[in-house]
Amino acid sequence: VFIYGALWRHKEYKLMVAGLSLYSVHWLCEICNALIAKIWGYPLWACTNDSTSYLLLIGVSVELSMMFALAGICAYQMLPADHTKKIFHLSVKWWVVIVMSILFSCVEIFLASTGKFLWVYPWWGALLVCVTVYVPFFIAAIFVPDAPKKFQQIFLPSLVGLNILLLA
Repeated sequence: VFIYGALWRHKEYKLMVAGLSLYSVHWLCEICNALIAKIWGYPLWACTNDSTSYLLLIGVSVELSMMFALAGICAYQMLPADHTKKIFHLSVKWWVVIVMSILFSCVEIFLASTGKFLWVYPWWGALLVCVTVYVPFFIAAIFVPDAPKKFQQIFLPSLVGLNILLLA
């Protein structure tokens, strides 16, 4: 709350949009994981009860939630001033998406190796986590803040509303 308050006070709205975009996509993924558990009996991933101060949903603890509330801000901050810059013919924005997705996947591999974070199905692992979870997270954080205002005004409230509806 302090960080978002400071961003608001300093009129760093793009950073707020980056953070809230990633965080909203995160909640959509967590809700989908809970729906998978409800429909098929088991989630794709889960937190163990002893690995958290508070379990919010099957695969998200309060600690993970706080981390993802800030991850989009951190990722957007990694962009150079010139967001159109290219490295090896690929936009710097895509480089940040790729690097952050791989980095967060590596953290998740570590957490899964400790037994405190569980990948339930044998086919669910690092590659699928990277591509289906973290890439969408960081696409939202990196691309939404620079999208036209109209898109932002539709994307964020719609996604938050969908999350609230699905949670209900």
